[in-house]
Amino acid sequence: MSGAREEKSREEKGDKTTKATRVPEDGAGISSRLSPISSLAAEGPLGRSGILYVVSTPIGNLGDMTFRGVEILRQVSLILAEDTRRARTLLARFELATPTAAYHEHNEAAASPRYVARLVAGEDLALISDAGTPVLSDPGARLIRSAIEAGVRVVPIPGASALLAALVASGLASDQFTFIGFLPRRRGARAAVASSIAELPHAAVLYEAPNRTAATLAALADAGAGERRAVVARELTKVFEEVRRGTVADLAAYYASTPARGEVVIVIEGKPEAPADESAWHARAAALRATGAVPREIAAALIREDGVPRNLAYKLAHGHEQLDREQLDREQDDGEQDDGPTGAQ
Repeated sequence: MSGAREEKSREEKGDKTTKATRVPEDGAGISSRLSPISSLAAEGPLGRSGILYVVSTPIGNLGDMTFRGVEILRQVSLILAEDTRRARTLLARFELATPTAAYHEHNEAAASPRYVARLVAGEDLALISDAGTPVLSDPGARLIRSAIEAGVRVVPIPGASALLAALVASGLASDQFTFIGFLPRRRGARAAVASSIAELPHAAVLYEAPNRTAATLAALADAGAGERRAVVARELTKVFEEVRRGTVADLAAYYASTPARGEVVIVIEGKPEAPADESAWHARAAALRATGAVPREIAAALIREDGVPRNLAYKLAHGHEQLDREQLDREQDDGEQDDGPTGAQ
């Protein structure tokens, strides 16, 4: 019995010690003792490092806020918001009283060490942007990198995303895509990025300010993507949501005469594959024959190096399109035997 009482007494003392530990409000005391960030300890006075939650918020319709997101924002010690005024609208909708602090591109360099210190000390913090998923063309990457370097766990809370909403509504191929963000404002830099977008073999998604939408579409058209299919999605999830489809050139002309309003996302399809140039394949086969290569070798080279379909490769290897079916099958079988086994070794 006496041993049990002693153990209980030790537990109570430990609880009191934990409760008595106070985390400085601004983390200044901690940061002065724990510097640089990369050398911060994995556990703080509360017995563990805190968690940095990266929380997605609605892009217009507050009904898109997730249940999990609301609970996280309710439980954390502090919400780091790109604009605290906009954050208060969200918090009021869900009756949340969690304190907020401004975290944006103008203060992130100075503020990040302070908030990482609080995380290391054991506090849980949440990072939100004005709308959608943080870090995508929004501040926050510096804080996340610093937290990771300090051994702090970073947990994403998924939710609304303007780029994904526009992509799935576009009707364009979306198995692969590149997110560009905002194009540069300077004309020369914008033209350079537009040229790189025009060469992408898959869809590109970019954000744009409404007053620059027409200029960006015109830059894409000038870069050679004028006949490419595209979508301009604006005010997604809001009352005046619009998804306008057309070629890049058509959309550029439309928005030149009808200025866009609200938040804009542009989706443009990838560059189509160039049609096969069979005349070049004929010339390639002829050049190989001139070197003394036999048909089997010519066909193998056309398939391997030029991507010529197998049947056509064997026809070209013989110098004509018409080849007896039995002879073609025999040539292909011989070629496959020469290739050797292709299975597991």
